[in-house]
Amino acid sequence: MTSRSTAARDGSQQRSQRLSQIRKVQMKDGAPRTSSDVLTSLRATQIVASKPVLPAELMATILDYLPVPDLMRFALVSRRLNEMVHDDTRWIQKLKHMGLWNESEARQRFEDAMKRKVEGQRAKEVEEARRTGVNVPGSLNGIAGGGGRQHAGSVTLFDAGEEQEKTRKSLEHSHRVAAKQRATLSDGFEDSTATHGNAGKSRDPALALTVLRSVKSIRGRARQEFGKVYGALGPLYTDLANAESHSDALIFKTYRDPEQQAQILADLKRFAQCDMAQGWHDREQKLDSMIGVFENAVSREFEQGYAAGDVDGRMHRYAHVLVTINGGNAAVDAFISNNPIVAHDVRPGNPLACLEAVAPGHVDLSPSQVFFEKLANMMVEQADIVDRVFPPTIDVLTPFLSRLCEEIIADYLTALFDEAHVKGTETYVKAVSGTFEQSLRFVASLKLTRASPRDFRETAKVMVTQCYEKHVDLYLLEEMSVFRNKSDSEVGHWEKEQQDQEANSEAFFMSNINRQAAKRDFLSSFKKVVMMPVNVLPAFPLSSPFAAAKPAATNPTSSLAGVDTAYSRSMTPSMTGTSTPNRLSTPIPEPPTTELAAKAAIMNSRLEGIKSLFSIEVALNLTHFAKASLERAAAMVRMGGKQGEAAKVQSEAIFTTMLGILGDRHIKRGFDKAVGHLGDYNPRQVRGFRTKALNGEDAQDEAVGVEPLVTFLELVNVGDLIQQMVDVFYAQELVATKLTDRDDFLDPAVKEKKRFEQMLDERVAAGLNKGIDVLMDEVEYICASTQQATDFNPGSDKADRKGYAGIVDIGPSNTAKQVVTMIGSHTSMLVGSTDKNMLDIFMQEVGLRLFGVLCKHFKRQRISVDGAVNLISDINHYSAFITTLRQKPLMPYFQALRELGQIYLVQIDPPAAYFGGGPGAKGAKRTSIFSTKASKTALQAKELATIIADTQRYGGIMTTEEVFEFATRRADWLVVKGDVEGAMYGVGCSMM
Repeated sequence: MTSRSTAARDGSQQRSQRLSQIRKVQMKDGAPRTSSDVLTSLRATQIVASKPVLPAELMATILDYLPVPDLMRFALVSRRLNEMVHDDTRWIQKLKHMGLWNESEARQRFEDAMKRKVEGQRAKEVEEARRTGVNVPGSLNGIAGGGGRQHAGSVTLFDAGEEQEKTRKSLEHSHRVAAKQRATLSDGFEDSTATHGNAGKSRDPALALTVLRSVKSIRGRARQEFGKVYGALGPLYTDLANAESHSDALIFKTYRDPEQQAQILADLKRFAQCDMAQGWHDREQKLDSMIGVFENAVSREFEQGYAAGDVDGRMHRYAHVLVTINGGNAAVDAFISNNPIVAHDVRPGNPLACLEAVAPGHVDLSPSQVFFEKLANMMVEQADIVDRVFPPTIDVLTPFLSRLCEEIIADYLTALFDEAHVKGTETYVKAVSGTFEQSLRFVASLKLTRASPRDFRETAKVMVTQCYEKHVDLYLLEEMSVFRNKSDSEVGHWEKEQQDQEANSEAFFMSNINRQAAKRDFLSSFKKVVMMPVNVLPAFPLSSPFAAAKPAATNPTSSLAGVDTAYSRSMTPSMTGTSTPNRLSTPIPEPPTTELAAKAAIMNSRLEGIKSLFSIEVALNLTHFAKASLERAAAMVRMGGKQGEAAKVQSEAIFTTMLGILGDRHIKRGFDKAVGHLGDYNPRQVRGFRTKALNGEDAQDEAVGVEPLVTFLELVNVGDLIQQMVDVFYAQELVATKLTDRDDFLDPAVKEKKRFEQMLDERVAAGLNKGIDVLMDEVEYICASTQQATDFNPGSDKADRKGYAGIVDIGPSNTAKQVVTMIGSHTSMLVGSTDKNMLDIFMQEVGLRLFGVLCKHFKRQRISVDGAVNLISDINHYSAFITTLRQKPLMPYFQALRELGQIYLVQIDPPAAYFGGGPGAKGAKRTSIFSTKASKTALQAKELATIIADTQRYGGIMTTEEVFEFATRRADWLVVKGDVEGAMYGVGCSMM
C-alpha cells in the first residue's frame, strides 16, 4: 500500500486502543421490575464483557480503506462501530491529505471555544448564585437566611426503580436517533443508494468551485467539513473515473469556461489525495489523463497566441489557466521553448569572430560584447512580456535565464575558449577573463519581474559563473604560466643585452691590442725576409712596394705605418661589434693601443655599469605583467566558492612569483655583481693605469677617488625605487582588493614580501660595507704614502735637522687635506640623491671607520712635542669635517681624539739634563741619582700620567690602556718611559 494507507493505519490504531475498553451492561430479563423485588433484580444483574471477533487495530485499518458510502453504512451496524467511524481523527487525516487542515487554526479555534465556554459557565454560576443567594454578601456560611443546620430525616443512597426508568429512556432515545439517521441525510453525506445522475443534479455547480476554499479547521467538526467537500466533489470525481472519454465527463458538460474547468480539475486532483479505497490508482490515472488532455489543448492555444503576438489576449488568458491547473509549469516551459534564441532560430553571435584578424596573444572582445548585449536586450523585453502574461506569483525569469545559460551561453563560451587555447595560452587567459567581466555586466543589466525573488541577481550570478566552472582550473594554471613566461623572457632579454654589451665593450677595447700584436708579428717576419740573401727572395714586379729604394727597407715601420693604419681604421669595430666606415661628422673614438689602457678602459666601463646592473624599467615591466595577471585572476575571485578561493590563492602566487623573479634573479644578481666589482676595485691600480695610459710611464700620480661607491649608491637608489614600487603595488593590487591580509604574518604574500625586503637590505648593507672598505683602503693608502715622518716629528730627519730652528707651520698637513677632500667629495655627492635614513647610516659608518683608520695611522707615527701642534691641527681638521656631516653620534669619538692630542703637548725634560745644568755647562754640579728629592722629570711624567689615566676626559670612548698605547708613540718615550710608567703603575724603586 502507499503512504496514504500507512497514515490511516496509524490513526486507526490509536482509536482502537480507546474503543477496545468499551464494556457493555446487559440485563438477563428486559421486563421492568418493581420496587418490591429490588434485591432480586440486583442479584440477577451481572456484568458481561463482550469481546469483538476482530481486534480493534484490524477493524480501524479496514475502515481506512473503505469508500465514504460504505463508511456511512458501516456506522449503522453498532454503537461501537459508529464511534469508530465518527472518530474525528479519521476525518482530520483525510483533510490533511488534501492539504485543507491547519493545526494552528484548529488550536486557536479550540482555545477560543474553551474560553467562551468558561466565560459562559462563570456567568451562569454568578446568575445562579444571585438567584439562590449562595455566596452572596449577607449570608452566613454560604446559606442565605441564616447559618443554622437543618436535620434531614432519611437519605436514599440508591433507587433501583429510578435507575431502571433512566435506562429505558436512554434506549428509546437511541432507537429514535438511529431511525432518523436511516431516513435522512447525515452530516453532509448523501445516502449511498443515491444514483450518479441524481447526485450530480442535486448539487449547485458553483459550490464545487469554492468548496475547498470554504473548509474550516475546527476540532470535533472535521467530519462535517469533509462532508461538504465530498458532497460537492465526490460525484464529479466518481463520474470522471467512470467516463470513457473527456467528452463524456460531466465536468466538461457542466463547466464551459477553461478557467472553471481548470479550477475543477485542480480541485479534483487535491480531492483524489484522500481516496484510499480499492481502485484508487486507476481512478488517479484516469484523472491525470484527463488533466493531460486538457493541458495539451490549453498549451496549444497558448503557443498559438505566442506565435500571433497576442500577449494581452490568449497568452495572458491561457497562461493563467495553466497556472491554475498545475502551477504554470507547462506555460513557463512553452514560453521559454518558443523563444527564438532558445529555439536556435536566431543566432546571437559567432564565437570565432573574436579570434579573427587579431595579433598573436590578443583577442577581440567586441563580438562577445555584442553577444551579451543582444542577450541582455532580449531578457529585458522578455521581462516586460512576463509581467503582462503571467500572474505575479509565478517566477518565469529564473528558469528562463537558467535555460539560456545552459544552452546558449555555455556553448558559446566553450567554443570560444577551445579555439583560443589552440591559438595560444595568452589568448586563452584574456578570452576567459574578458568574457567573464562581460558576463557579470550582463547579469547587472537584467531587469527583474514582479515575481522575481529578492536574491535573483545572486542566483543569476551563480548561473552565469557555472558556465565557467569547468574552465577555471585550466585558466588559473595558464595564467601563472603566461606571467612566468613573460617575466622570464623580459629578464632573460635584459640579461642577454647586458652580456652582449659587456662583451662588445671588452672586444672593442681589446681589438687594437690584438691588431698591434699581429702587426708586430708581421713586421718581425718582414724584417727576417728583408734580411735574407737576394737569391732567396722571389722576383717582385716593379710596381710592387718591395722594389723601392734601400732606405725604405732600412725603416720598414715608417713605410708600412700608413698601410697598417689605414687597415686598422677600416676594420675598427664599433661598440655594437659591427664595422662601419669613418664619417667626418661623427668620428668613432679610437680604441686603446696598449694593454694597460685597455684594462683601465674595461675597468671604467664596468664601474660605470654598476648603476645599471639591474633596471627599473625591467621592474616596471614585471609589475605591469603582474598587474595584468592579477586583474584577470581577481575577477575570477568574484565567482565565490571553491573556484573563487582558488583564484585568490593563485593571485597571491602570482605576486610571490613576481617577487621571486624580480628579487632573486634580477636585483640579487645585480647587487652581487656590484659587490664583486667593488671588491675588485683598486684605486691605486686605476691611478697607475690612467697615468701610464695618458701621460706615459713617468707621469705623476693623480688623486683618484673611490668612484664605484658613488655608482653603487646610485644602484641603491634604484633598488629603493623598486622597493617603493613593490610596496605601492602590494597595497593597491592585493590589500585594497582584499586578496590578502597584510596583518596575517602566515600569509604567503606577506612572508614573500618580507623576504624580498630582507634580501634587499642585506645586499645594500653588503655593498655599502664593501664600498666603505674600499674607501677606507684609499684613506690608509693616502695616509701611508703622503704622510711624512717630519710632519709630526720636525727635525727628526738629518737633512732637515740643520735648518730646523723650532719653527713649525701651524695648519693641517697635506695628508689630512687629501683625506678630507676625498671623503667629502664622496659624501657630498650623496646628499640630495639618497634616502635620508640610508645617508645617515652611511655617514655614521664612514665616520666610525675613519676614526679607526686614524687611530691606526697615529699609532704608526712618532710624535714630538713640536709636532703635536701639527697633529692637533690634523685632528681639528678631521673633527671639523665630521661636524659638517651633522651626525651627533660621531662627535664623542672625535672629541676624544682631540683630547688625545694633549698627551703629546706635555713637555718632559730628559733626566740627563739634570746631571749638571746641561751637557755643555762648565762647573756644573752633578746631581745624585740617589737623591730622595722629586726631580722635575718625575713631576712632568706624573702630569702626563694624570692626563692618561683621566677616563672622563675621553668620554668612555678610550680606555686607559688604549691612551697609554698612544702615549708610547711620543718621540721621547724611550727616555721618559720609566718615569711615566712609575707615575702610573708604581714601577721602579726609590732609596729611603
